[in-house]
Amino acid sequence: MSWKRFTAEQIIGMLREADVKLSQGINVGQICRDLGISDQSYYRWRKEYGGMKVTQAKRLKDLEKENTRLKRAVAELTLDKLILNEALEGNY
Repeated sequence: MSWKRFTAEQIIGMLREADVKLSQGINVGQICRDLGISDQSYYRWRKEYGGMKVTQAKRLKDLEKENTRLKRAVAELTLDKLILNEALEGNY
């Protein structure tokens, strides 16, 4: 089985389609088979993207990317500070 990467827009579209089918009385297993995804993927996506709009999902991904960049910058600055403090104390 090949791995597929779905965009946030595709995932939200699938979840909306699944909600419509659920309201028609179709069970989750059948919906997942129709969409070509596993039950686990459906529940994970519903937990992460449930009730979101496409613009909100894009904003979430942008914020996550910015957060990662800032964490990396803080880690580098902390390391630089530790190195300078060690050199200042003469414990090298």
